[in-house]
Amino acid sequence: MNHIQDRVTLNNGVTMPWVGLGVWKVEDGNEVISSVKAALKAGYRHIDTAAAYQNEEGVGQAIKESGIPREELFITTKLWNKNQGYESTLQAFEESRKKLGIEVIDLYLIHWPVKGKYVDTWKAMVKLYKEGLIRAIGLSNFQIHHIKDILDAADVVPAVNQIECHPMLTQKPLLQFCREHNIQPEAWSPLMQGNLDLPLLDELAGKYNKTKAQIVLRWDLQHEIVTIPKSVKEHRIIENADIFDFQLSAEDMDRLDALNQNKRFGPDPDNFNF
Repeated sequence: MNHIQDRVTLNNGVTMPWVGLGVWKVEDGNEVISSVKAALKAGYRHIDTAAAYQNEEGVGQAIKESGIPREELFITTKLWNKNQGYESTLQAFEESRKKLGIEVIDLYLIHWPVKGKYVDTWKAMVKLYKEGLIRAIGLSNFQIHHIKDILDAADVVPAVNQIECHPMLTQKPLLQFCREHNIQPEAWSPLMQGNLDLPLLDELAGKYNKTKAQIVLRWDLQHEIVTIPKSVKEHRIIENADIFDFQLSAEDMDRLDALNQNKRFGPDPDNFNF
């Protein structure tokens, strides 16, 4: 991991950039278009959106206007909860593909594990994957017991599980389970939705001459977790990519791990009103 465009190889051979731009809560139109363009200009090649974000069209427009060859880009989107189920998944996928304006989605995720639906949803995604319409399929916010249901029901192992993960929610058992099954972990809200006011982060930022955000994002990388920080400010987007010229010591990694409080800033997948 020496560069913003360095990639991890997923369990099916597809490669995915370690760092991407997340666009949750970024308004469709000019805001998301300018954010994505700023990221691509800064060297990002991985953009993460979702049907629920309601900005797939803007993401697609920014990709088109960037002039960057499609094969250099890695685009993720996600299926929203109300569209889960076999037939509705197939239809929702077509809608996302149309809004993004791209033929093949690089990574398609089930956004949340909707009880009673996610197994049939996965089977529909396997169909799309085998038809070549998606390069890799995966999960988001799935706990160990949810993943076991998927593994028991289908012949395609998820390539990715995108979860809330940061020093205050280290998710060690879930990460270990994913690695045992060759499922790549990916962190959403890696910057704790801006809750970075922690003395240890202040200390380490001074020690390494980096921002607190850069310390946390580097922690992700050294744990081999794909990370997708969100920002709409160009200088922050550039700053979030500047994490390849230093390395946290093993001791400092352990100290960051010790911040864990199992603290969520987003919903709990086991107690979420779907």
